[in-house]
Amino acid sequence: GNATQNFWRSAENLAITPSNGTDRWAVAQAAPFRRIHVKGGLNLAPNGYGWASGGYIADSKIDGTVGPYSQQQWYTRDSSVGGWTNGVWNMTFTGVEGAPASNFETGPYTTLDTTPISREKPFLYLDGNEYKVRVPAKRTNARGVSWPANAGGTSLPLSQFYVVKPGATAATINAALDQGLNLLFTPGVYHVDRTINVNRANTVVLGLGLATIVPDNGVDALHVADVDGVRLAGFLIDAGPVRSEALLRIGTPGASADHSANPTTMQDVFIRVGGAGPGKATDSVVVESDDVIIDHTWIWRADHGEGVGWETNRADYGLRVNGDDVLATGLFVEHFNKYDVYWSGERGRTIFFQNEKAYDAPNAAAITHDGIVGYAAYKVADTVSEHDAVALGSYCNYTSDDTIVQHHGFQVPVKPGVRMRHLMVISLGGKGQYAHVINDTGAPTSGTDTVPSKVTQFP
Repeated sequence: GNATQNFWRSAENLAITPSNGTDRWAVAQAAPFRRIHVKGGLNLAPNGYGWASGGYIADSKIDGTVGPYSQQQWYTRDSSVGGWTNGVWNMTFTGVEGAPASNFETGPYTTLDTTPISREKPFLYLDGNEYKVRVPAKRTNARGVSWPANAGGTSLPLSQFYVVKPGATAATINAALDQGLNLLFTPGVYHVDRTINVNRANTVVLGLGLATIVPDNGVDALHVADVDGVRLAGFLIDAGPVRSEALLRIGTPGASADHSANPTTMQDVFIRVGGAGPGKATDSVVVESDDVIIDHTWIWRADHGEGVGWETNRADYGLRVNGDDVLATGLFVEHFNKYDVYWSGERGRTIFFQNEKAYDAPNAAAITHDGIVGYAAYKVADTVSEHDAVALGSYCNYTSDDTIVQHHGFQVPVKPGVRMRHLMVISLGGKGQYAHVINDTGAPTSGTDTVPSKVTQFP
C-alpha cells in the first residue's frame, strides 16, 4: 500500500477496541487523530509497509504500542502511549507519556516533557438528547490527555450556533455572525462572493465533514478581527481560480493587543491551492494577532491533481506570521512558489514542521533571489530578535529540473535570541539537492538514498 495521499480525513472523540488487537490509521497530511482511546495497539503504516507521510495525534490514549513503521514523520501531543516502535526521519513528541527519549543526533526522536501552551479542538457531542459543542480550556505545560477530567472549558448549546448548510451564502453567514451566533458548518462546498468576517471575541467556527470554503472572484475567504479567543477548527479553504490576496487572515495589520490569557486558535484548518482545480493566492494564511495558537494545519499548494502548474496554481507564501508570541504545534506547509513560512513576529515558537519544496520549479533561475538559489522553507525575518523552533524538516523533489541545488532549507538571522534546534533537509531520490541545512551551515545532501543532513542546534 501507499498512504502518501490519504489526506483530509479525521477521527475524533471515540474509543476503539480493535478486533485483532491493533487499529490501523495509515494516513498522510491533514488527517488528525484526536481524543481517542485505543484499547490495543495502533499501526500507522499501510499494508505492506509502503510509503506514508503523516501525521498527527493529540489528546489520545493508546494502551498498546504505536508502530509508525514506514511513516516519514509524525507529531504527537499531550497523549499517552504504551510504547513506540521506531521512527524514520522526524518523530516529535510533546507532553506524551510513554514517548521514547530524544535522540536526534543519532536517530529520529525529538521529545519534550510538556507542551508549553495547548487547547484542545472544539467538538460536537451529545448530552442526553441535546447536541452541544464543547470548547476546551487552555492548558499550560500539559502532559497526557485532558480527559476524563475535562477541567475548565465550556459547553455551548446549538441554539448559539448558525448551522451552515448547503445554500448558505456569505451574506447569510455574516448576518448570523453579526447577531452574535457561532458557526457550525455541515459537510458541503460553500462558495463565498465576499469575505466572511468574524468580529466577536470567543466566536467558534467549527466545520464537520471537512466543510470547504471557496472564495469567488478573488475575495479573501475569512477574516478574524484582533479579538480574544476565536476558535477556528475543522474546515478546508480551497483557493478559487481568481487570485485572492489572502485566504485566511487572523487579526489586522499592526495589531498589538495582548491575547495571552485567551488566545485565538486555528486547529485542523487546512488550505488547498490547486489540486481540485486551478486556484491562486498571494498569501495562504496571514497571522497578524499576537498569541495565536496554530495547532495542526496543512497549508498545501498542490503538486498533483487538477489545475496544477508553476503559474496555474501560483501561491507565493504559505504562512506569514506578523504577530508576536505566536505558537505553531504541528505545522505542515508545502510547495509554495516562494517562502513556505515567513515569520516576522517576535518570540515565535514552532514545534514540528514538515515541508516539501515546490516540485515544479522550472529551473534554478525561477527560484533565485538575492543571489540565493531557492527560497528557504522556513524564513525568520532579519528584523526578528527572538525565535525558537524545534524539529523541522524540509525535503526537495525537483521533478522539473533535478539539477537544482537549493542553498538551504532554513534561513534565520544570527542573533542570541534566535534558537533553532533539530533541523534536517533531505533530497527525495536525488531530485535536486540542498547545499546546506540552515543559512550556510550543515552538510550538503547527495545521492539518491534520502539520508537526512542534520543540524542539532543553530547557532
